[in-house]
Amino acid sequence: MKRGADKRAASVNHGFEDDCVTLPIDVILPLRTLGKSAKSSRKYRQIVASIAQIGIVEPPVVVPNPDKSATWLLLDGHLRIEALKDDGVQEVECLVSTDDEAFTYNRQVSRLAPIQEHRMIRKAIERGVPEEKIAAALDLGTRSIQKKIKLLDGISEEAIAILKDKPATGAVFDALRKMKTMRQIEAAELLVNANNYSVAYVKAILAGTPQAQLVESSKPKKVKGITPEAMARMEQELARLQEGIASIQDTYGQDHLHLTVIKAYVSRLLGNARVVRYLMQTRPEFLSEFQTIAELDSVMPADAE
Repeated sequence: MKRGADKRAASVNHGFEDDCVTLPIDVILPLRTLGKSAKSSRKYRQIVASIAQIGIVEPPVVVPNPDKSATWLLLDGHLRIEALKDDGVQEVECLVSTDDEAFTYNRQVSRLAPIQEHRMIRKAIERGVPEEKIAAALDLGTRSIQKKIKLLDGISEEAIAILKDKPATGAVFDALRKMKTMRQIEAAELLVNANNYSVAYVKAILAGTPQAQLVESSKPKKVKGITPEAMARMEQELARLQEGIASIQDTYGQDHLHLTVIKAYVSRLLGNARVVRYLMQTRPEFLSEFQTIAELDSVMPADAE
């Protein structure tokens, strides 16, 4: 039995080498160029703050450059490397990939949703991490952390389950909190079906919610800039919209599947360093378009760093 188990273990292909390597940052070559707004993004600020507080949590992923033995190709961790450069760091510990596929953890998971972030913060607090330290690591104020802790107060478990991995902002939950349980569920399904989590859309859903389905049903519904007559029309339009969305769900599902398959295929192509180098050298305009497809949030949200 042990011999068979050893054979099975030996046949497993590991995605990374067993040991990390410490490399000078100047020998690590990025596979893509960061956009002009990358360093002004909230994500970049969070990475900088996190490194300052607790160091590198997830090592960048590299692979030896087949063309130049003295350099390495960066498969994952472009923002982390940039933050380390700005901090004057000369070298970094890296994971070594066993192939040149840019197949990273970040491409396999959705962007951290607000509900997931809320649970992460709650868990950290339960373990005794001070709010101030969490705020510093996330580059947020203490009041923002407190709001995130209370994000789901007054929200039904069913609505939470529907939105658990969706990019629903605090404004969405502020609006849901004003609705009764059944309407919260309906509103959450409307958001998901329309794949729209904007403030404007959730306010429109709130404005179109019948008075009887609000928590404070005895108080007249007031939405800034909208008259009672307009709200009545919105309620009717929203009801029709709900029916319309339900009628096209079957077709939408098939179309979404096709788009998802296409996006996954293009992402897989761009995950191959040789393909990316070829496109950069011969068809840079194709590379730009492929990257746009691969980064489509509306098909499959991804947090590609």
